[in-house]
Amino acid sequence: MNISLRNKKALIGGSSGGIGKAIAEQLAKSGASVTLMSRSEDKLKKIVSELSTDQGQQHQYLVVDFTDFKSYKKIVSSFFENNSVDILVNNTQGPSAGNALEKKVADFQEAFDLLFKTVVLTTELALTQMQKNQWGRIINVASVSVKEPLNYLALSNTIRAAVVTWAKSLATNVGPDQITVNNILTGFFDTDRITQLNAKKAEQLGIPQAEVRADMESKVPLQRIGRPEEYGYLVAFLASDKAAYITGTQIPIDGGLLKSL
Repeated sequence: MNISLRNKKALIGGSSGGIGKAIAEQLAKSGASVTLMSRSEDKLKKIVSELSTDQGQQHQYLVVDFTDFKSYKKIVSSFFENNSVDILVNNTQGPSAGNALEKKVADFQEAFDLLFKTVVLTTELALTQMQKNQWGRIINVASVSVKEPLNYLALSNTIRAAVVTWAKSLATNVGPDQITVNNILTGFFDTDRITQLNAKKAEQLGIPQAEVRADMESKVPLQRIGRPEEYGYLVAFLASDKAAYITGTQIPIDGGLLKSL
C-alpha cells in the first residue's frame, strides 16, 4: 500500500525530537510539506534541512513555547493568518511527573494550558480552512494512561483524558466536513522523555536506570520499547486518504501494553 501525502501541508507540534520528529520525517517522506513547532530553533533548523524534498515539498518551522500560552497563541495565530494546513498533529512535551498527592491546583492549571488549551486553540485555527476544503486530518498524540492511569503521571493522566473526550465530541461535529479526528494512545517509546522519567524513577528507588528500563520492557508483551519511526508510520496512515473512514477513535500503539479492551 502506497501512502501519498503529495500536495498536503502538515503542522506538527513538539517536532524537534522523539516522536514528533519521527512523525515529521515520515510525513515528509510521504510527500507532505511540513511545518515544525518546538522551542529549540537550532534543532528545528537542522531537521528542516534534513527532511525529504523529493516531491517538491517546502518545509518550515515555528519557534514556540507550549508552556507560555499567551506567547504561543500570538505566534500560532499569526501563522494561520497567512497559512493553512491539511494535517494537524497536536503534540507537546509532557508535564512534570508526580502522583496526585504531590500535585497542587496550580500544577493542574499549568498542565491544562500546556496539554489542552494549546490543542483546542490550534485545532480551532486549523479547522477554518479544513472545513472550506471539505478535507482534513486532526491527530492528537495522547497516552495509554488515559485508559489505564500511571500513578506517577497524575497531570498527564488527567488532562490527556480531557483531550481524548473533547476530540471524540469534535469528531462528530466535523465529520460532515470529511475531517477526521483521532487520538493515538502512546505506550513506551525510546525518547528523551522516557529516559528522563526512568532516571527519576531510578533515583527514587535507588536502583540503576538500566534496571528500570528492563522492568519497563518486561511489561510489554513484545518485550521491547517502541521505535519512534514506528509511530510515524501510524500517523502517516491516519493522515492519508487510506484512513478516510477512521475517525473518533483512540488507537493504542504500545506493543500490547494495555491490558484492557
